[in-house]
Amino acid sequence: MQTILQIPVKKELRDRAVKVATREGFSSLQEAVRVFLNQFAANKVSVSFTANEALSEEHEERYTQMLAGVASGKVKTKKFTTADALIQHLGR
Repeated sequence: MQTILQIPVKKELRDRAVKVATREGFSSLQEAVRVFLNQFAANKVSVSFTANEALSEEHEERYTQMLAGVASGKVKTKKFTTADALIQHLGR
């Protein structure tokens, strides 16, 4: 017995997913969803969601300037060969 799974999605999302499914060798988006559901139901695939952390535009610019300062030698840096040496330096 089969059932129809209806999932409302925006047309743009569906269109992008169709392109990816086709590129990955599926004959249709429905086939890709069936394969995923079978794997998911058999506990052969897991899904996790993680947030991509990104700097704000302001902080990205500041970080880029900091790196440029280090690369140009304008900002002096110090190298440490051991963690103990770094900790000793920070304790000053």
